[in-house]
Amino acid sequence: MSAADLDVPILGEPSGSALPADPGAEGKGEIHLVHLYPREMSIYGDLGNTRCLAARIRRHGYVPVVHQHHPGQDFPEQAHLVVGGGGQDSGQSKVEEDLARIGDRLRSLAADGTPMLMICGMYQLFGKAFVTVQGERLPGLGILDVTTQGNEKRMIGPIVLSTDHGDVVGYENHSGSTTLGAGQAPFGRVRHGMGNNGTDGTEGAVTGHVIGSYLHGPILPANPRLADALIGWAAELATGRDFEPASLDDEVARQAHSRQVRRLVG
Repeated sequence: MSAADLDVPILGEPSGSALPADPGAEGKGEIHLVHLYPREMSIYGDLGNTRCLAARIRRHGYVPVVHQHHPGQDFPEQAHLVVGGGGQDSGQSKVEEDLARIGDRLRSLAADGTPMLMICGMYQLFGKAFVTVQGERLPGLGILDVTTQGNEKRMIGPIVLSTDHGDVVGYENHSGSTTLGAGQAPFGRVRHGMGNNGTDGTEGAVTGHVIGSYLHGPILPANPRLADALIGWAAELATGRDFEPASLDDEVARQAHSRQVRRLVG
């Protein structure tokens, strides 16, 4: 079965977006965007992050080439931006073997500054380990120095963070309780919600250009500034030039973002 046969339809994404641009039609440059395991690890709307990135890349005048990586298949030769989402425990078990197979490539990309956004289950798998409720310890990639303990009780609800990208809003829904290693920077500080574990005020983790977070929503359409930070890093990696953003009208997203912040934290 070919990769195209396994690809998940992305609402609103034009057909052929997995193909490189025709010669002379690359715009400001091609940005290769890879979504890891969209069938197994993309619940709670996380595929919307890929749609958001592809659309904004296009609006900024670049050409997105959208790859979907499935278990057992070759990792794309070019990857300037990598995203992953959340999944059920069964989904995590389905991708664990493949993730170990491509782990060296992902660690190399992360070390070279490739931006990555890993949500919920993939955030946990990018950490050092996930310990199940039954006490089984599942190793992660170790790109982020975090360890997650499974719990019976879930942490659910709207959330607001203070981050380097301004206030970030989203919706958390996770049973894993994550602890940062010594020296590991969080993605943000919780202004409203539970965050990594409901006790230390941290949410997510960030190392270089790799961000892990529990925020669904999906997170990027509600937070265009964060989306453009990822795109900017990817554009510089892809072209070797500074990011050349276009002026985008984000008024609707800005109003929705502001109202959620006001509603939750005043």
